[in-house]
Amino acid sequence: MFIQTEATPNPEVLKFLPGRDVLGEGSRDFRSVDEAGASPLAAELFAIDGVERVHFGADFLTVGKGRDEDWAHLKAPILAAIMDHFTSGQSLFTGEAAGGHSGGHDDETVYEGETAQVVAEIKELLDTRIRPAVAQDGGDILFNRFEPETGVVWLHMRGACSGCPSSSATLKSGVENMLKHYVPEVTRVEQAL
Repeated sequence: MFIQTEATPNPEVLKFLPGRDVLGEGSRDFRSVDEAGASPLAAELFAIDGVERVHFGADFLTVGKGRDEDWAHLKAPILAAIMDHFTSGQSLFTGEAAGGHSGGHDDETVYEGETAQVVAEIKELLDTRIRPAVAQDGGDILFNRFEPETGVVWLHMRGACSGCPSSSATLKSGVENMLKHYVPEVTRVEQAL
């Protein structure tokens, strides 16, 4: 098994490409050891001293490190953990957690009428234009909510995008401009925490 690595715009995050599906579709973000309990691979990665975040994408995973940590010391044990996991044939998730990954949107609000159409347009743009581009950098952007009275779209940044120094520029100059262009009801894009 050959695992490629790629730098991301976030210097604290490295992208790992195992050459096979990781999630297949959607994404899953682990911000703590407790959250990682849902996945044997995530738990194994968090067991490596210096790993602070793990993100699974369709065919990649990203690992975030602490600022004082060095990739030269972390890369080999991370590669070993990923290789061991995929060669063991072990499931990515344990039991009930298997169905818990996000398909791309975490908003459970039911929108009606014109607002429902606006939200559908926003989600379509995110899924077809924005998320594939962001995945190239090892991240993901999820729709959080839309406020029809103000025109504000709230989005979650995940994976390499979360905490990335250029994420606010990505949101404002890239995502906001595209959404405002195609969906005139959008006035602003904000990052949901």
